[in-house]
Amino acid sequence: MNKQIAEFIGTFTLVLLGCGSAVLAGDAIGQVGISFAFGLALIGMAYGIGPISGCHINPAVSIGAVAAGRMTQAEAIKYIIAQVAGAVAAAFVLKIIALGGAGYEGGLGQNGWGTGYLGEYNFFSAFIFEVVATFLFVVVILGSTSKGAPAAMAGLVIGLTLVVIHLVGIQITGVSVNPARSFGPALFALDGKALLQLPMFIIAPVIGGIAAGLLFKSGLLDAEDAKEEAPASDDTEAEA
Repeated sequence: MNKQIAEFIGTFTLVLLGCGSAVLAGDAIGQVGISFAFGLALIGMAYGIGPISGCHINPAVSIGAVAAGRMTQAEAIKYIIAQVAGAVAAAFVLKIIALGGAGYEGGLGQNGWGTGYLGEYNFFSAFIFEVVATFLFVVVILGSTSKGAPAAMAGLVIGLTLVVIHLVGIQITGVSVNPARSFGPALFALDGKALLQLPMFIIAPVIGGIAAGLLFKSGLLDAEDAKEEAPASDDTEAEA
């Protein structure tokens, strides 16, 4: 249960601080600030709950881990339930806070595309971005947490990758790469369009996560073995 509690807290933090930066401070910090808010929230949680649950805080990451053979389906389902619950709780808390401010218009940093949404990119552009960005994000996560990778740096690398993804993608979709992050705000946003567009922000990240997981499972990204076997003596074989 401690892993699920950690995933709940981690996803709650990501959504509250990431989406909160857009809703409560967007005018002051701009899109660069929002990008760093998401990345820094993830970095903090990576070191805070990483030793407990691995800090997935993202259904696409958990599903990618299943595809890579690093997690069972049963455990992933528990993670995903905790992640979605954390995102919903965070969106609810953010809504309460935002309602106390003057001029609040009902947005919660929800994802979207099309006419009236940020850069007004079409569905195809939004879908491709979410699949590819999630794929790259999960590749970084699986790679930086692989055997032989410098474990102490994983949280920083993953968080900075999320920053870059936001810098590129906020104008396209607001950046999901995380079905839970999209689900929570869509539930409480006054704009019903967010709920109508929600399926894409579930399907596209899942496709990207599975693709990254299968790539690692295939062994195509396995590190070359740098160890060379010592020559065997007449009586014994050298041990690798």
